[in-house]
Amino acid sequence: MPPSILHRFWAFIEETQMSALLNLDDSALVSSLTGQFQQQTALNSEETQSLSAYVSGRVPLIRELAQDR
Repeated sequence: MPPSILHRFWAFIEETQMSALLNLDDSALVSSLTGQFQQQTALNSEETQSLSAYVSGRVPLIRELAQDR
């Protein structure tokens, strides 16, 4: 995945209202974040799949960031 997309994703995470997402299970969290990000950023199907896999591997970090807010 290109670094520019990763950079935009983490900026998106910082701007996202995470309180509602904390109540989602891991699968729903990944789906929600991937879908919301895809609405803001034009991604092809390969990039979307890569992003979904990337987010899946970072769920604990995303939850920790959300709880710290």
